[in-house]
Amino acid sequence: MSQILSSGQKVRGEVSQQDCTIEQLLGGGGQGEVYRAGLAGKRVALKWYFPHAATAQQRACLETLVRKGPPNSRFLWPIEIAWADAVPGFGYMMPLREARYRGIVELMKRRIDPTFRALVTAGFELAHSFLQLHSKGLCYRDISFGNVFLDPESGEVLICDNDNVAIDGDSVTGILGTPRFMAPEVVRGDALPSTQTDLFSLSVLLFYIFMIHHPLEGKKEIAIHSFDLPAMTKLFGTEPVFIFDPLDRSNEPAPGLHDNALQFWPIYPQSFRDLFVRAFTEGIRDPSHGRIREGEWRSATIRLRDSIFYCPHCGIENFYDGQALRNSGGDPGVCWSCRRRLQLPFRIRVGRNIVMLNHDCQLFPHHIDDQRQYDFTQPIAAVIRNPNCPEVWGLSNLSQDSWSFRTASDPRPVPVEPGQSVALNSGTTINFGKVEGEIRF
Repeated sequence: MSQILSSGQKVRGEVSQQDCTIEQLLGGGGQGEVYRAGLAGKRVALKWYFPHAATAQQRACLETLVRKGPPNSRFLWPIEIAWADAVPGFGYMMPLREARYRGIVELMKRRIDPTFRALVTAGFELAHSFLQLHSKGLCYRDISFGNVFLDPESGEVLICDNDNVAIDGDSVTGILGTPRFMAPEVVRGDALPSTQTDLFSLSVLLFYIFMIHHPLEGKKEIAIHSFDLPAMTKLFGTEPVFIFDPLDRSNEPAPGLHDNALQFWPIYPQSFRDLFVRAFTEGIRDPSHGRIREGEWRSATIRLRDSIFYCPHCGIENFYDGQALRNSGGDPGVCWSCRRRLQLPFRIRVGRNIVMLNHDCQLFPHHIDDQRQYDFTQPIAAVIRNPNCPEVWGLSNLSQDSWSFRTASDPRPVPVEPGQSVALNSGTTINFGKVEGEIRF
């Protein structure tokens, strides 16, 4: 294949007037080619458009995005427009993706196997990042697993292909999205991409990540003999039915064909599953009011991460489900993997939130201070083992503030200075300063 740019060739930043040296072709798509390049001693990625895509509209879009800047560090955002002598069109420079990030497509094909903690972290970061994007008055227009990468170890994400981001409400036509991710009204041709349709696409992406399956592909898909445009329009646009719709089972998943959905769906707490039910029932019937907002997904994924605990027999991650626990009279049930009886660890209730105090648990500022939402910069507490008595576990004060605690048998407060610990005992209450947390077993 003939490349637009060759190794060693230089392009120039339009504003900085710095040279960017082409190193290697990384790949290409319908709009252009992406290269690894060097700029001022650093590695960057450079996308160069094919002539048909190097339009005045695309340039104006890039100028807007460069001027606004990235919503947060998770976006591989356009840094600067680039040009070159004797090469038609233009391109733009952006941060280069680190090798540790893998495509969500690899998750779908089970080439990577992240932990539930990593997946939940990815879900949180996606919800948080798109909230930041939308708060800048922008819509992504093409949320899909082809545009997202994650670190399988940590769950950190990167969002690419940001040159198609547009101002919300801009009526200029452009990319409509990726099939299977577009909102039903976009599929039908009733609406253009917007932040509202982004919300539907985000819910589809999250369902894919957690269930490894599409939320609308059930028995109705099996009946389709030719998966052509009319068939896709019917399945995703004119007659969409959620595969776990509690009132309409016409599109439920079929054993042997949709086993990922059938296996993963019951693993998650009912409150988390209820969000998907709303997203693909009310969110389809009433796009304006029924869709799950990014902030709600953000809160839900944090609660989901706090609910993880380990099977005492096989070590696999399970989820604490308070609603199911109440319905079963306190029986946590069996491990979804080894089918042996589960045993809950100590847990702490802070306000309405419950955090499972696993051996690797950490508490962060947002756990004890509502004014510091989703602050993961520095843990303020960690579960540790007593070095002199290994069977005893405690919660260590990693903050700079003094705490106090009282036990179920002694109401007198005992100070816990930074560096000190509180033994994990059911009924112990810890005063963190602004809020109290009660330990239960």
